[in-house]
Amino acid sequence: MTFAHAREVLTGLDDDQAEAVSAEPGPVCILAGAGTGKTRAVTHRIAYRVRRGDLRGQHVLAVTFTARAAGEMRDRLRALDVTGVSARTFHAAALRQLRFFGSRVYRGEMPELIDSTIKFVGIAAARAGVRADASRRRDLATELEWAASMLIGPDEYPSEVARRDRIAPMDAADISKVYSAYLEAKQRARVIDFSDLLAATAAAIEEHADIAEQIRSQYRLFIVDEYQDVNPLQQRLLDAWLGDRDDLTVVGDASQTIYTFNGATSRYLIDFSRRYPDARVVRLVRDYRSTPQVVGLANEVIAEARSGEAKLRLKLEGQRPPGPDPHFDTYPDEAAEATAVARRCARLIAEGTPAREIAVLYRTNAQSEAYETAFDEIGVPTVVAGAERFFQRAEVRSAIVALRQAVHTDEGTEQLRDTVITALDAIGWRPDQAPPGGAAREKYEAVAALVRLAEDHSELSLSAFVDELGRRAAAQHAPTVEGVTLASLHAAKGLEWDAVFLVGLAEGTLPTSRARTTAQLEEERRLLYVGITRAREHLHLSYGLMRSSGGRERKPSSFLAGRGFPGEPVTVAAGKPRTKRSKATRQACRVCGATLDEGRTRKLGRCETCPSDMDEALYDRLRQWRKETATEAGVPAYVVFTDVTLTAIAERRPQSEAELVGIAGIGARKLTTYGEAVLSLVRGEEPS
Repeated sequence: MTFAHAREVLTGLDDDQAEAVSAEPGPVCILAGAGTGKTRAVTHRIAYRVRRGDLRGQHVLAVTFTARAAGEMRDRLRALDVTGVSARTFHAAALRQLRFFGSRVYRGEMPELIDSTIKFVGIAAARAGVRADASRRRDLATELEWAASMLIGPDEYPSEVARRDRIAPMDAADISKVYSAYLEAKQRARVIDFSDLLAATAAAIEEHADIAEQIRSQYRLFIVDEYQDVNPLQQRLLDAWLGDRDDLTVVGDASQTIYTFNGATSRYLIDFSRRYPDARVVRLVRDYRSTPQVVGLANEVIAEARSGEAKLRLKLEGQRPPGPDPHFDTYPDEAAEATAVARRCARLIAEGTPAREIAVLYRTNAQSEAYETAFDEIGVPTVVAGAERFFQRAEVRSAIVALRQAVHTDEGTEQLRDTVITALDAIGWRPDQAPPGGAAREKYEAVAALVRLAEDHSELSLSAFVDELGRRAAAQHAPTVEGVTLASLHAAKGLEWDAVFLVGLAEGTLPTSRARTTAQLEEERRLLYVGITRAREHLHLSYGLMRSSGGRERKPSSFLAGRGFPGEPVTVAAGKPRTKRSKATRQACRVCGATLDEGRTRKLGRCETCPSDMDEALYDRLRQWRKETATEAGVPAYVVFTDVTLTAIAERRPQSEAELVGIAGIGARKLTTYGEAVLSLVRGEEPS
């Protein structure tokens, strides 16, 4: 490798990116605003160092916060002809190391790593004499995870909660008892959770000189993405990896600190120059993602921040051509807002914007139901972020099995896309037979994402493509599914779309009414900033004047006061979805008692993983009736009822109108139109 060869990777970078990439070995802090090319800068920095001959790819450990980000980093490094780099999440990196050194650390077999802590939290609560239903157990699990990430033990928990002015889900003394019992329960069962995984790896390096030497001789350059989201436990592990060395590059944006409730803190980013006085600090402010209009609103919102994170605030400079101004709308209520947003999305799709390039973002997952219903009724497919993992979906697993079987008969004479489509015929998937909407359309689009991925990897053989799918599944690096994305603002972090709809922007929702302290309110402001900066071109902001028809009027978010919301609500034409029913804010699974946060599971009344007691014969009768009814009315079948609603009816078998309307997806209009026929079918009678 030569210096000239290394400088080739600087081609196409702006001056700030090139400065970050070519910085000398040692501590480097890249303050990267939204859309400023931080992943490009980081991957090019790794390539620059490797090409210059400082180190090999095997000497680099790059840690991210999501498997998707790690997968993207690996893909970009391959494009730069850099191999061997370990790009992983903190937990994946720790697990790999602990498995390798486990026999030395545990003097035997490594304890089992548990995916869910709920079971052991329940055992601990019972032993501590603390009553905890399913909802309480989840709250306790979250709180114990926070304590572990903050390096707080059971004895210190009550005083630390008081000192930090943290609102605990129950009495702090009771949580302390459960915490102690939880640690004992795990030890007795010889299991560890994800927090233990990080702590055990750090302890192995701190306490075993031979392990420390081996890891530190392996990894010489450390890259940490999203450094503003590191918690004290993760920082402890990073310090253990580093030892007394300082070849560390961190990338972050203090204005995107939105996970402090989980223990994340931006203080490590803010104090980086204090810890490393000789650190090179580079600011990336040229925004290549969003139009100047979107960038302008983002700058206005974050300019009013007054928290500690504001010390590192970046004023973005939009680099794209001008686009439309952000659009502000006020609607009569949340149901009208959902209807109007769904229709606007449908218009964008009709005008040429792919559904996968549109997102509806909200503050809490509970807001998703109204939008799932609204999109369902107009036949636009959606993808709910945070729902079932892509490679765990039944239809995706079936598709991959079909592709594996086709490998044995593939003669390699067709283009990869055509070969994949031929193989998928075995599971009944055909490119020209997309269902109109609902659950069937979601399944169709999940498999279609594999076909688009094959188009992107046209140079591969079918066998190599199947191997690529296996690699992606292991790394949870899912392809993009065709459908409008519905996501919470937290889940949208790190993603971007051509068009973004920020909904529910009412005071009390964003900022949430639970945000009481200045620090909490400032985090809500940063959450809105993150949402705005997800949009490339089209940005729509809206709220419902009332939560439901006839309710108390609300004000727009104080973060946007005076910035464009009309005083009079927009009238929504007839045909809008039913007004959302008044009900408890939490709906529990009728099987296991877990809280149901997604629209699909609310309709079913149970978790999708819980056993179904569906009456198959009734379900078949309902489908046949729906088909005949839709044909007679001249509308698609899903307009009558979606597949999920039919499943819920066949499982719950309502005996009265009151029980029928209790199923999500059945409002007053559908009750009047179809109620009598459905109840007749449930009773085994012929519908009138």
